[in-house]
Amino acid sequence: MERDQEFLEYIVKSLVDSPDAVSVKRDVDEMGVLLTLSVNPDDMGKIIGRQGNTAKAIRTLLRVIGMKNNARVNLKIDEPEGGKKSVEASSVDAAMEDLKGI
Repeated sequence: MERDQEFLEYIVKSLVDSPDAVSVKRDVDEMGVLLTLSVNPDDMGKIIGRQGNTAKAIRTLLRVIGMKNNARVNLKIDEPEGGKKSVEASSVDAAMEDLKGI
């Protein structure tokens, strides 16, 4: 395991309630290193933080590690299934019609 991957796992496992569910996949291409992070869906808020501040801080630290190793390191956080609740346009239209009737 590479240093950047070990570092990310260490940081994330320290933040979450389910450290066993943390997994990091490392891909290297011409653009640099891509670390893909997967965590328990219940721990997503702890990784992202308020207004994304925790995720930004983790990305900054990974870039510093990348600079030390002459590599560009990027972080992708996998979104769990059913993570984002999308609002269908028809339900929005129906809600607007209900409001007009009031």
